[in-house]
Amino acid sequence: MLVPTGIAIALPVGYAGFVLPRSGLALQHGIGLANTPGLIDSAYRGELKVVLLNTDPTERFVVNRGDRIAQLVIQRVEAVQWQVVEALDDVDRGGGFGHTGRT
Repeated sequence: MLVPTGIAIALPVGYAGFVLPRSGLALQHGIGLANTPGLIDSAYRGELKVVLLNTDPTERFVVNRGDRIAQLVIQRVEAVQWQVVEALDDVDRGGGFGHTGRT
């Protein structure tokens, strides 16, 4: 469900907001966020809304005015200058899906 927060912010250029779930809601009620983290960039203007997901198959969850349903982290983000290349370097950085060797 898309839940309005009643909050609007204007982030300065070079910053982003990340909407994160609250661990207590997940543990006690099975409530999480459908898109975590939710990204708010500096160009966004408008009310912040949260996409809540109830993973409890038997219990309804009611959101009341003033409930803390998510948390917002504001962080500086770097601008990237992309460079088109014909090929990537061949340095093996030791990562990727399934790289731990566990089966």
